[in-house]
Amino acid sequence: MKRKTSPSTGPGSASVAGFYDEPTGSICYVAADPQTGGCAIVDPVLGFDPAAARTDTGMAEALLEHVRNEGLSVEWILDTHPHADHVTASDWLRGQTGAKNAIGARVPQIADLWRDFYNMPGRFDVARDYDRLFADGDSFAIGDLPVRVMLTAGHTLGSLSYVVGSDAAFVADTFMQPDAGTARADFPGGSAATLYRSLMAIVALPENTRLFVGHDYGTDARDEPEWESTVARQKGENIHIGGGVSCEDYVARRRDRDKTLGLPDRMLHALQLNLRAGRFPDPEDDGHSYLKIPLNRF
Repeated sequence: MKRKTSPSTGPGSASVAGFYDEPTGSICYVAADPQTGGCAIVDPVLGFDPAAARTDTGMAEALLEHVRNEGLSVEWILDTHPHADHVTASDWLRGQTGAKNAIGARVPQIADLWRDFYNMPGRFDVARDYDRLFADGDSFAIGDLPVRVMLTAGHTLGSLSYVVGSDAAFVADTFMQPDAGTARADFPGGSAATLYRSLMAIVALPENTRLFVGHDYGTDARDEPEWESTVARQKGENIHIGGGVSCEDYVARRRDRDKTLGLPDRMLHALQLNLRAGRFPDPEDDGHSYLKIPLNRF
């Protein structure tokens, strides 16, 4: 398992450990206040084999091992949005740690979209499965570090970024690394124009802000995964928006690119779980849980 640490840059700055999940190209983070030891786990992955529909807790356990080894205390489990490419370990980690879990206040609207695709009216109760639903501009703390919530929609209609302390932001599926561009915007509820506005809001942060992205798949020129950049690098080098690309040009480029992309192989499994914070459906009379997969809808 690949892991990299971004140390605190000084008072008021978070230390960040990133853990790379190779099957999905996802990065899970532990963001900690070095002074108090309080931490948050951001976008944790529950392992999922789509061929066998089998889950595992390997990545989540690695996150907890890191927490124990560093003497940290988990205060929050934060999802940036309902992921399409991996299952969240939010519910499992909440059970292991007693920490509060959270996601965006617009996620119930995403659930409304997906109830139709699954023909499951009334099945997703986001407020039941998450302790907090954060809105744009909300604030909370990790240890003594202030956290500001930014609505950075476009990839989904309810995606959030978390700006932690003086110089860290977890921007999930908005930016990718500068040599990989930005996230897709063609899922239900997505919008390339909205994503452009979110990207511009992120690059309005101070230029030394460390940006931690949600995914990396490498590039034709780079095999090793990377997941940390800065506002300055994204503004100057990002292949989709660097150098002052207009919204019109970005939307055209993003739409052309999205037309070439297939659906993530876990999407129809993952969203059914992620709109429940990763909690499994209630067992049926044989004691097993089942997922419902729509045919010929995509």
